[in-house]
Amino acid sequence: MDSSLAAGVTNAFQDGTSKLDADVKRISDAPNYSYDAEVAFGHEDASLSQEVSSADNDGMDTDSESTYSCLNASSDRNSIDSDGEPEFTSQNGSSIDHNGLKKDAEESTIPKASNSGNNGRDVEGKQNDQSPDISSDNQPETGVNCHNHVSQTPEAPSSASSGSVQVIIDEVGKYIVPKLGVEFESEDHAYKCYNRYALMEGFSIRKDFVNRSKVTGLVVSRRYTCHRQGYGSTKRDVNMNKPRKETRTGCLAHMTVTRQTNGKYRAIHFETRHNHEFVTAFTAHLLPSQKRISFVEAVESESASTPMPDGVPKLGMGFDSEDHAYEFYNAYAGRAGFSVRKDYVNRSKIDGAVASRRYTCFREGYRQKDKRGSKVKRPRKETRVGCMAQLVISRQADGRYRVTHFEESHNHELVPACKVRMLRSQKRSVSNQIVESSSGGSDGHPKSLIELLLTGVGIRNDFIYDPIDHEMRLTSKRAWNINQEEAESIHQYFQSKKLKDPSFTYAVQLDVEEEMTNFFWADEKMLVDYGDFGDVVCFDTTYHLNKDWRPLVLFLGVNNHKQMLVFGAAFLYDDTVQSFKWLLRTFTKVMSGKTPKTILSEKDAVISEAIVSELPETHYRLCTWQVYQNALKHLNHVVVSSDSFSSDLCGCIFNPYEEEFINSWKVMLDAYGLWENEWLHETFELREKWALPYSKHIFSADIETALISEDSITSLKKHLKPESHVLQFVKHFGRVANEWRYKELEANYDMGQQMPRLMGDVIMLKQVREVYTPIIFKTFHQEYENSLNIVINQCINNVSSVEYKVSTYGQVHQYTVLYSSEDDSVACSCMKFQFVGILCSHGLKVLDFMNIKIVPLQYILKRWTRDARA
Repeated sequence: MDSSLAAGVTNAFQDGTSKLDADVKRISDAPNYSYDAEVAFGHEDASLSQEVSSADNDGMDTDSESTYSCLNASSDRNSIDSDGEPEFTSQNGSSIDHNGLKKDAEESTIPKASNSGNNGRDVEGKQNDQSPDISSDNQPETGVNCHNHVSQTPEAPSSASSGSVQVIIDEVGKYIVPKLGVEFESEDHAYKCYNRYALMEGFSIRKDFVNRSKVTGLVVSRRYTCHRQGYGSTKRDVNMNKPRKETRTGCLAHMTVTRQTNGKYRAIHFETRHNHEFVTAFTAHLLPSQKRISFVEAVESESASTPMPDGVPKLGMGFDSEDHAYEFYNAYAGRAGFSVRKDYVNRSKIDGAVASRRYTCFREGYRQKDKRGSKVKRPRKETRVGCMAQLVISRQADGRYRVTHFEESHNHELVPACKVRMLRSQKRSVSNQIVESSSGGSDGHPKSLIELLLTGVGIRNDFIYDPIDHEMRLTSKRAWNINQEEAESIHQYFQSKKLKDPSFTYAVQLDVEEEMTNFFWADEKMLVDYGDFGDVVCFDTTYHLNKDWRPLVLFLGVNNHKQMLVFGAAFLYDDTVQSFKWLLRTFTKVMSGKTPKTILSEKDAVISEAIVSELPETHYRLCTWQVYQNALKHLNHVVVSSDSFSSDLCGCIFNPYEEEFINSWKVMLDAYGLWENEWLHETFELREKWALPYSKHIFSADIETALISEDSITSLKKHLKPESHVLQFVKHFGRVANEWRYKELEANYDMGQQMPRLMGDVIMLKQVREVYTPIIFKTFHQEYENSLNIVINQCINNVSSVEYKVSTYGQVHQYTVLYSSEDDSVACSCMKFQFVGILCSHGLKVLDFMNIKIVPLQYILKRWTRDARA
């Protein structure tokens, strides 16, 4: 190692705190960086772009490369096609894919982005002359759009330098080359950019410390470090047969970001120096932070590498019945040119239902030898040749059938399209469609098979699916203008999705002039999520209110990890009561008639009327999060002029205690001179419909807390601008949904690997730790700790219950808890259980006072448990 580098590492380790303070001071005066110099990479096709999710968990040791192997067991990182990812070209002309692997092995040189922290030298002090230049000269090799100017890649920044921001755009998203002082759209965006930079350099990264606001729960600052940061624990088991390999070397390379008043995250410290060697480009994809790719995206990426016609079966595809699966496979066989035969079937011994079924090519297997031998005068023509093409489906716990095996290849020639109709399974398909759908000729009698074949009736390559709602057509012209080409693009894209995935659902509403006006869509995962966690729905219309964006409406929820879920989405180009009624009715119909227990929406008379009309049995209240979003919009002039207003407003609006809520509201009006603001006055008058202290009797699953800490929702607005193509948004929306789903996979995996810590040997905590998810257990654990400081001030015996007056030690405010010995039930005036679904500290105090050491089962909601989806 170079002596100057070693000295730098030592000094940085000793003076890290002072260095960070100095950098923060330098950044406070740094100008905002513009992102004008954008470099566009990738293709402009209409297919879904593939994105590698590299999410990480806070504080998790990522040294073990097999940490997430169970999540990626079905995907091969090296088999993922790089189509849609930027290709970097080194100065010798060899191209490098997104895993850092050279496409021209004969000219292999290790690409490495130049590192100004090392003054353009590698870790051994040697001059690095093989850093890839991203320039317009290399466009023919990389496939860069020649219409876009591509500037030369600047040197990677050191902790003491900053400059113009280098932005790279591909179909996965926008990546910014990290520098001191640059701003990222979100914390997740900062992680992805740093991870992409780490991939080019040849090291893995890990999420280190995080500092969250105690008021809003938002990330205030976050540090991402090299995976070799720190040192391994010395407390190793002496009996360990195979001790873990030591990977940590005390590396100080890291990037620290802090949240700004505009909601973005700025890099306040960026250390580029490492005290270890980098991996080569040929093994960079094996680094822990690079290996993490969601199962959904891996399957999509692998499918994209081998283009196939629409309607091709895929592993995991779901069907409502075995007949539906057969029809789908037979339709695919008709397009490919072969006939289908039903092979073995496995039925349940309990109810006789089909447990699994295999459909094969009609040329599967071999014909058995005819016992009659040579006596047969006209032997049948041999048709079976041992073809292995097949589709296997299995019945799942939810009653649906999923593809568990699919073999596509045949060992024989396929039938040309002109003769497909003569295949046995295709003849049956035509006959069935004739019987079911033909309306007959002019004399009222059904047409003959020949007539129908000649006219082409019944011979269709897609499913008979009509998304147009003919019953609830608008009685007026749509309120918003929509380009006809854009409407057709949306419709055609949904049609292609339906062909590829029969479980995908969409619906279209027409206006009085029969123009496509409103669109709703949901995929199979959304339907499953709603079935498990659809008790509380946030009807998010915040994007619909901004006339500069496309009118997006979302149905949102939270899972058992308090993570965001999306149940459905819609574009509403008409905002009348009739449109919202159609949307709510369509949503309920798609969800098999199941309605939520609670629905939260924005303050709007039209939306309120539609919800009350279509969901009369659902609890309805205004969403506090949407009130906060609208406040930021109406008070934008105050937000811009004050750095602290957003935090003060958030702390006021989300205050759960009535007296504190009112006092903080008055303090906010005084501090910012807003007593004369009409919008705030009207909003405060309606506080009983949205403020948390007045709605505790309505179960909300604490959804507003999850909404305010989710950056991905606010990032959608960038793609809703009319100047960007609508399909760009639809694809980005799909990526956001996949990111949320991958976070749940991570949470489920972590939940099975380790148990939360206990404050002591407490029976009740042991009980709920086995039942609750870690995030819910953490909330319960805090309530239990608080209960230790609760004192019982008064006890009043009633006829059927006992009334307790309790308070926190040293505080005046009292709560009333009613206890019934018949069923060990407690009811507290704070109503935390009714609102969130977790027992409060006051109720836990009374249970402990009555020597009840375990939580009664009626206070453990299944939606918060580990088995919520069971």
